[in-house]
Amino acid sequence: MIFLWNASPKNEGQGTRLIIMKRMTFFVLSLLLSTNSFAKQENPANRYVHAYKKYANATCPIPQNNIKNFVYVSRDRQSIRNSAFLKNSRFAGAQIMYSWAELEPQKGHYDFSKIRDDLSYLQAHGKTLFIQLQDATFSPKYKAVPRYLLSSEYDGGVMPQYTDDNKLEGWVAKRWNEKVHERFALLLQALGKAFDGKVEGINLQETAIGVSHKTDKSFTDKKYVKAIEANMLALKTSFPKSATMQYANFMPGEWLPWDDKGYLRAIYAYGEKIGVGLGAPDLMVQRKGQLNHALAMMHEHQYSVPLGIAVQDGNYIGQTNNTEVKENTKNLVPLLSAFAHGFLKVNYMFWVNQAPYFEQDVLPCFKSANEAN
Repeated sequence: MIFLWNASPKNEGQGTRLIIMKRMTFFVLSLLLSTNSFAKQENPANRYVHAYKKYANATCPIPQNNIKNFVYVSRDRQSIRNSAFLKNSRFAGAQIMYSWAELEPQKGHYDFSKIRDDLSYLQAHGKTLFIQLQDATFSPKYKAVPRYLLSSEYDGGVMPQYTDDNKLEGWVAKRWNEKVHERFALLLQALGKAFDGKVEGINLQETAIGVSHKTDKSFTDKKYVKAIEANMLALKTSFPKSATMQYANFMPGEWLPWDDKGYLRAIYAYGEKIGVGLGAPDLMVQRKGQLNHALAMMHEHQYSVPLGIAVQDGNYIGQTNNTEVKENTKNLVPLLSAFAHGFLKVNYMFWVNQAPYFEQDVLPCFKSANEAN
């Protein structure tokens, strides 16, 4: 670094030169101290990396709290039949995913028979249902939207999702297309008419998508924010009684905390404004990506709307999107529950039915005092 200043004139007295030298010395020392202090400041991206340690000594059984626990079975709805969670009083019910395609097999013709069947079965066992509405997939082979949307009238209806390595990983409905949104809103209205107040709640899938303006010229980051908000409003309007929730984890066009354009913050603020709860998949208590996005949004603000967090495949061993089974691993369930309760203050937890961890680690930790081991 180079500092420039005006040299003192030759006719300046010795006292003046000493004053100038003292001032320069003080300036340099101040600069050095300031630089050193700045260097010692914590990287904001690391501000929560040690937060989990406060809950690391949590043990089973997990104490009673205000969190409603659900088993998440994705689209494997048959797995709730005769499942062990049905006899566990600490579990309120099941979260099941239903695709837009199966709920609207033909334009304007809805088939909710699977939802009715699952709700009836759960209610017969003293449990309830939390619907997850699927309009995006993480499989290149499967599209979750009705076939009629795959036309020029809806600009193709879906977009391929790509990984950072430019590999196809799935498909997502064109949420930012007005005509697609109109059809989605009509589906929500029909679902609300049939199930509002009867199911525990309904959530929309995560906001993170592998789409950009480069892959779809009709897409912009700001348009996507407005599209998510429009779907949230349609959801709340259709379900004024049951809990509503938007999974909001990452938003295209920003990466927190460094590149904060306010997109994710806008979604959380809007949910609080209109009464739609906020949630996210993947309870990763040591990964900075999750900690600086959805988990930070939950921790840093107070909400009157419900919050939810999903424990997904791989989370039981501290990973994401992983069905690998590891032997002799530490049971992370007490830590995950304590972190969700103390740090995030969530109202709902959705525990994926991943074998062997759900029955091996989760259910035993949620045994109530009057239940057998």
